[in-house]
Amino acid sequence: MGQLKLLVQVAFRNLFASWINVIVGAIILFGTLLVVVGGAVVDSLDASMSRSIIGSVAGHIQVYSEKSKDSLALYGNMGGEADLRVIEKFSDIKKVLEQHPNVKTVVPMGTNSTMLMSGNTVDLTLARLRDLYKQAAPGETPELRAQIDSLKSHVRQMIALLEKDLERRNALAAENAMDPADLQALERARSPEFWEDFEKDALTSLEFLENRIAPLVTDGDMVPLRYLGTDLVNFQKTFDRMRIVDGTAVPEGQRGLLLSKYTYEEFFKMKAARRLDIIQEARAINHKKIAEDPDLQRRLKENQTQTREILFQLDPLKTEQAIARLQKVLGSDEKDLEKLLVSFFTMDDANFDTRYQQFYSELAPLLNLYRIRLGNELPITAFTRTGYSRSANVKVYGTYEFSGMEKSQLAGSINLVDLITFRELYGYMTADQKDELAKLQAASGVTEVKRDNLDDALFGDDSSLVAETTSGTIDEDAQLEGASQARHQLELALRKYTQQDIDDGVVLHAAVMLKDPDTLEQTIVELQESAKKAGLPLKVISWHQASDLVGQIILVAKLVLYAAVFIIFVVAVVIINNSVMMATLQRVREIGTMRAIGAQRGFVLGMVLLETMVLGLVFGAVGALLGTLAVQGLGSAGIPAFHESMYFFFSGPRLFPTLQASNIVTALVIVIGVSAFSTLYPAFLATRVSPIQAMQTDE
Repeated sequence: MGQLKLLVQVAFRNLFASWINVIVGAIILFGTLLVVVGGAVVDSLDASMSRSIIGSVAGHIQVYSEKSKDSLALYGNMGGEADLRVIEKFSDIKKVLEQHPNVKTVVPMGTNSTMLMSGNTVDLTLARLRDLYKQAAPGETPELRAQIDSLKSHVRQMIALLEKDLERRNALAAENAMDPADLQALERARSPEFWEDFEKDALTSLEFLENRIAPLVTDGDMVPLRYLGTDLVNFQKTFDRMRIVDGTAVPEGQRGLLLSKYTYEEFFKMKAARRLDIIQEARAINHKKIAEDPDLQRRLKENQTQTREILFQLDPLKTEQAIARLQKVLGSDEKDLEKLLVSFFTMDDANFDTRYQQFYSELAPLLNLYRIRLGNELPITAFTRTGYSRSANVKVYGTYEFSGMEKSQLAGSINLVDLITFRELYGYMTADQKDELAKLQAASGVTEVKRDNLDDALFGDDSSLVAETTSGTIDEDAQLEGASQARHQLELALRKYTQQDIDDGVVLHAAVMLKDPDTLEQTIVELQESAKKAGLPLKVISWHQASDLVGQIILVAKLVLYAAVFIIFVVAVVIINNSVMMATLQRVREIGTMRAIGAQRGFVLGMVLLETMVLGLVFGAVGALLGTLAVQGLGSAGIPAFHESMYFFFSGPRLFPTLQASNIVTALVIVIGVSAFSTLYPAFLATRVSPIQAMQTDE
């Protein structure tokens, strides 16, 4: 014990005896600081991303059919949806999973995606005009007539604007001149005779405008729509970070769609307004300057050159109102609305905030800011599991978002639809639809033919599918029965669905929330075993596996951190080794004297090792202290997300790192281990010093 005390005293005495020790200590301090801060940040990033994934879609566990060709990847299949085999009856797996004492709830799911045509401004206006004519069919009121006349004036104004645009296009690119048929159609739509005869057959006139004029307008967009079919009520209860932003939740038992707020703003909002929003957020949140940011300058330039989106929306009355408001705002006498809009969108850092408020207070009330209004039906056409297309009109009840991930593209890319509609779009019929199909088959006498017997059934000698046609009168009552069936289909779409309807149908996968997430791995093993005993071909995976590529980001971040630490400490090993060797050579006389007065080799070895370990421990402790202070500072201020894509990984606009005891312990263990390893060879050399050789004079 006395010998150890002596060695410690010698180690502390020699701590700052040489500048070499200071250099070695600085390297150790920096390495320890990096391990503490880097470990805390990566661990906090792991925790925040797990909250994002678990709290948005994945849950703690995901289950799907083990017969699937692909692995489930909630965020990983950017090129398309994974090829998953269906689970025929959700209630079967729900019963098995909920029997486990650690399972809190099970949420059925299915993901698919499609592309929607948002429709251009002319399309939308003509659709509203057609609806008004349908409303006026039973009997026209003065209010309806006023609305019809207003929209007709609006359409005529849009055609005039379209003609000017096409003339400019032809002047700029003569080789891409318009098709003569399009010119003829546009000339007809502009003629007074067309509008004088419009009311004689309004629906036919509208059809001409929809088929020949609307396609000439190019402001329609293809909108990507990724949707998740689920039990909407159970989903909202389970994922408590979800909140309704606009509109309402889909009523229990009814069909409906909730668009993510991100999708609604990014793809359905007027482009000019969306650009202004992006610039406003960049200035307010990230403190960017228009004068210094080329991207913000580009967006403002696009608003100046793409004013047609606004011009097409304004009917003659609203055009006059917009001119008056812009003249007042700009203090101008200009009467050309297009020139006024260009002047208005000429913004800089000095006037942007004022103009932004003026846009929403003066112009926005005259415009339709969104192509899809909440409460309207959205026609969705998607490919089924077998490759053909199915369509459904789904009412958009509202928008939603996950708290803390409002700007995240990953969290905001998924829109929610009821499970019944998802099954229909995916190619599975409800029980009501199957009954309806059976009745139609029985009434029509249709015979089902298997694929293997198709040739014999069509071309065989005794084919029952071939029949002679006969003349006869048309039974109008029977034909009108089809309209009754169509009404019945509409009733099916509007009817309320029970929990049993949801549970007894197919799903692609399901999310499982646990009561105790700390036993995740054990629960996965037990659920897999329970499914196997029940004869259910299920694959049970963690949220980390279900997130696929996104889940690997944390692994990559850890690998980068470990690689940086490894490189630093490899350098440290070399420097410490050389430094201790130099220090040992400088102390040859001292070591020889100690050997001469009786010090054993073990004492010399322990002295050199202990000196380096004390050096590492002292400077490592200082590095750990500085790292702790740095993490506390970052935890208070937060690390801002430098891009909206980082909101998902930070679980919000900022990451607030927290320090765990394991971060400090890991750093000190690494430092002590590196220090001891790098000193072994110099210490071994020190034990080989001969007392006679060491005590010889340099002379």
